[in-house]
Amino acid sequence: MLKEKAGETAGKIWGALNETDGLTAKQIKKATKLVDKDLFLGLGWLLREDKIVTTEVEGELFVTLA
Repeated sequence: MLKEKAGETAGKIWGALNETDGLTAKQIKKATKLVDKDLFLGLGWLLREDKIVTTEVEGELFVTLA
């Protein structure tokens, strides 16, 4: 059940990122209306699948598609 939720959440995040050159975690959260734990669940899924790249910009987590 959690694995299915992670995949769905990852899809929402990927969709939000696909329309941009990258977003901060806060911007992704706002665009997808995800709570923190679901946001990081989806980000973890995408990181594991090598679909995203994360960096830290001015103390903020910044995410782009790989």
